[in-house]
Amino acid sequence: MPADRRGRAEVTEWVIAALNSVDLPSQPWALFRFMGFPGEAPEAKFVEDFLKLRLDRMEAVLADREWLVGGRFSVADILMADVLRPVDRFGGLANHPHCHDFVARATSRPSFAKAYDDQLAHFAAADAV
Repeated sequence: MPADRRGRAEVTEWVIAALNSVDLPSQPWALFRFMGFPGEAPEAKFVEDFLKLRLDRMEAVLADREWLVGGRFSVADILMADVLRPVDRFGGLANHPHCHDFVARATSRPSFAKAYDDQLAHFAAADAV
């Protein structure tokens, strides 16, 4: 998290964007593919179009920057990459190369791997109880 107020505010804005704007359509989109849901259904078309709008906006943002806030990797990048990761897994970033490259950059960072491993360890500990 940046030390300055503006940087913290920008990171917070991107965290909210990841959770409320991008994750909202990406979860059902990825679940439909995971479950083999037929793509012709009206529900699938709605989610597809909704996700495309969000990805188009993210593509424009990521076209001229490496990271979301101030040129520095932050928790906003960890969260956004995690939201986009399932979309990428099912080929949903094929027409969004900047988004795809962003996910690859972010998920290759040691801090992303640590956050991911810590999350899985948390769930594993809960399962052991």
